[in-house]
Amino acid sequence: MAHRQSFLSLVRRDLRAAIENDPAARGPLAAIEVVLTYPGFHAIFLHRINHTVYRLGIPILPRLMAHLTRWLTGIEIHPAARIGAGLFIDHGMGVVIGETAIIGRNCTLFHQVTLGGTGKQTGKRHPTLEDNVVVGAGAKVLGNITLGQGCYVGANSVVLTDVPPTCTVVGIPGRIVRAGGEKVTHAKALDHIHLPDPVRDRFLAIEQRLERAEAKLGLKE
Repeated sequence: MAHRQSFLSLVRRDLRAAIENDPAARGPLAAIEVVLTYPGFHAIFLHRINHTVYRLGIPILPRLMAHLTRWLTGIEIHPAARIGAGLFIDHGMGVVIGETAIIGRNCTLFHQVTLGGTGKQTGKRHPTLEDNVVVGAGAKVLGNITLGQGCYVGANSVVLTDVPPTCTVVGIPGRIVRAGGEKVTHAKALDHIHLPDPVRDRFLAIEQRLERAEAKLGLKE
């Protein structure tokens, strides 16, 4: 999770994360290219300044600065959000990071990702991303949930429940399809999410019938 570091060390790590994670940033001038042309880097840099202002208790100004950042970059980050070192926001347009969101070290967010709430709750109402989490383009991670270290969220997924470390989540609602590098069966994925899904249930029933038919015909390996 996020650790206290100096402002300059955070900025250097953010810059290095962009160079390491984006194959388009190459060559001896890669660092200059990132600093001048990457809206994700700009948004994180401005947020780090803005978050400091917010923690000083200065009213209104942090929200105005966040609004300006959104206008300049297309990325909206609430000034209260806590972001660890090495965050890489690729492309970035449409990214939203809510007030009580917490992002660990070396995470990656693609464009149109939302780390949002699910209503008008008070207190901690936005997600926590532990270290080394990747959230694919268009994915929505909603509510006071935790994505464990090393998780990967597939593009356009909607995640509403906690996800253990090193899992891959896809779909609407999000289902775990890999855990610790191992494929998860459909039944286990449904059991983990605890959400009814008649379409998935029907596909599962068809798959089971096909397996039984293959076994009777001697086609099953």
